[in-house]
Amino acid sequence: MKIAELDGLDLAALQHFFDDRGVTTAGDLRARLISGGKSNLTFEVSDDASRWVLRRPPTAGLTPSAHDVAREFRVCAALQGSAVPVAPTIALCEDDAVMGAPFAVTGFVDGRVIRTVDDLDTLTGSEIDSCVGELVRVLAALHAVDHRAVGLESFGRPGGYLTRQVELWARQWDRVKTRELPDLDRLHARLADSVPEQSQTAIVHGDYRIDNTLVAAEDPGRLLAVVDWELSTLGDPLADLAQMCVYRHPALDVILGEPAAWTSARLPSADAMAQQYSTATGRNLDHWGFYLGLANFKLAVIAEGITHRHRAGATTGEGFAHACEAVPPLVAAGLAAVEGHR
Repeated sequence: MKIAELDGLDLAALQHFFDDRGVTTAGDLRARLISGGKSNLTFEVSDDASRWVLRRPPTAGLTPSAHDVAREFRVCAALQGSAVPVAPTIALCEDDAVMGAPFAVTGFVDGRVIRTVDDLDTLTGSEIDSCVGELVRVLAALHAVDHRAVGLESFGRPGGYLTRQVELWARQWDRVKTRELPDLDRLHARLADSVPEQSQTAIVHGDYRIDNTLVAAEDPGRLLAVVDWELSTLGDPLADLAQMCVYRHPALDVILGEPAAWTSARLPSADAMAQQYSTATGRNLDHWGFYLGLANFKLAVIAEGITHRHRAGATTGEGFAHACEAVPPLVAAGLAAVEGHR
């Protein structure tokens, strides 16, 4: 890809930034786009000796609380050396004058992404079981990290997380909706009326599934790094677990624009994963219907937001226009879960 085609990345500005921050380079910087806009823009940057990953917000169509690369960088820096594998943190720029938006640079982790059904189908059944077991173990390890001990005591407000999430995603819907959906409003009302007491406070990823990790090429049961931390905060670990489980819904295929590995019937069911986590952590799945309802609500709003940004001209690639088609089935699943709980 020619440098001129890399919308959102100024390599000359990045070189000056590296020089100012003492990041050693060897030869001219080169770059390619890795991910083009369902969340943040992600570039692989390299020179003659090293590789890095640069993340920055989309060039248009931003929504509040999303695309926070500083938050991603901060949590990854805090988790260095923990039981949660993350990319090495290199530098954070919060000055929009450098490249038009904040950006974060991490080291490049040379791992494998299992994103599609085709990717998953290269694995044996035992490899899948090993990979899923490791995914659950790492999620449990994340929720066991003492956020105060790693310097994240101000990463979020410990109390009232569930109530704030219900209202946050309702506000997001109002900002990104492309049509009126009475059932979504009904789901919001049901959630607002049935918020349980928070199960615990932990660091939550907010977007955890197989394709937001990098695994070892020769051993998919070994996670090299958890990535895409833009929705992370301090919150309820059961909400994080529920989000992982709700991603098993076939609507994820519509959102991603391809048959996703995470929706494959070759993986354990969402219920089986939830029970595996419960066994590993000793946490009861109390009020599980509410948590699933909230997770479906959140994913529905995210899907609508992808189409919203596409219409604003903020995406690069295919499939973004149809992401909003996932919203009605997710809302229906959310209503079924929360009304069953009630």
